[in-house]
Amino acid sequence: MKRLLLTFGLVLAFQAPVYAQDDVAAIAPASGEKVIEKDKTLEEQVPVVAVNGRKNFFTLGYENDLIGAGTDSDFTNGVRLSYFDINQDLPWLAMKIADIIPTFRVNQTTSVFYSVGQNMYTPKEISQRTQDPDDRPWAAFLYGSMGMATLNDNRIDELEATIGVVGPYALGEQTQKAVHKHITNSPTPKGWSNQLENEPALMVSWRRRYPYWAKYETHGYMMSASPSIGASLGNVYTHANAGMTFSLRPSKSAWEDTPLRVRPAMPGTGFFSTPEDGWGWALFAGVDGRVVGRNIFLDGNTFTDSHSVDKKPFVLDGNVGVSFTFENTRVSYTLTHRTKEFDGQEKGHVFGALSLTYKF
Repeated sequence: MKRLLLTFGLVLAFQAPVYAQDDVAAIAPASGEKVIEKDKTLEEQVPVVAVNGRKNFFTLGYENDLIGAGTDSDFTNGVRLSYFDINQDLPWLAMKIADIIPTFRVNQTTSVFYSVGQNMYTPKEISQRTQDPDDRPWAAFLYGSMGMATLNDNRIDELEATIGVVGPYALGEQTQKAVHKHITNSPTPKGWSNQLENEPALMVSWRRRYPYWAKYETHGYMMSASPSIGASLGNVYTHANAGMTFSLRPSKSAWEDTPLRVRPAMPGTGFFSTPEDGWGWALFAGVDGRVVGRNIFLDGNTFTDSHSVDKKPFVLDGNVGVSFTFENTRVSYTLTHRTKEFDGQEKGHVFGALSLTYKF
């Protein structure tokens, strides 16, 4: 518990501000402003005031295979709470990380977000006390992260630093048993004694997106295609990824990003603008492929012997989703199919994601 408190103490300590920003939104147009002008970059269209005077938002995300394929294995649960602050002085650590990453440029559009979350991974047979030698390890991941999003020309760059713990200190056993007993009435998971050992977790993730790389407007609707590339480096995940996201929405909701998700997942900040009539919606779908160098939840502990499986070097995610906006609240649902991640896995994994975002 002392190590756990120290982990989150370090996350909080990183939040000392040293850089003052203008009061601008990273990806929001001013109310009444033309949606997207062809002859101007996205950065040039950023307003000096946030939409309807509301700059910041919270997003609570819940991902589970029970709201996907109805199973209880592999990536079985993920919860992430994020606070996105558009008028925040950048912390000292954020500035240092931005200096190290040559592709990330801080400007007046740069915004900061903070997250805390927990992920859980289990084999297929959760009622089995012994570890199946051919199935993935039991594992949990508890973390805090700090990220930045910025507009440069016609792209959105995101940078996120994560610190946390993998192992019993991540409280996966207590969380899953409590949920299964008091909420879902599911079978009691009995194999947590086999989980990965405690290990500090460090990771830096970078992503670049082109939100309006291709777009088409007709009869009050907008269709767009957004390619993305990214990479993560750390003892939890090390991979490079690339993908494409497609969306359809009313033109009045043009400035609406895809939901913020648990990594590794499709990109999105969760930002949305409030239409003048208060209602909005969006349909989205996409694919994202990863070349995997390390996945601690398959490779096992970094510094000690533990159970592991032979991971697949390439993993593909396909997803479809929908979001609904009412005033300053948005609800989103995403269904994801992830291809096989390790040798011996019977089939790919399907899980769902619900997110609730409130802007204030």
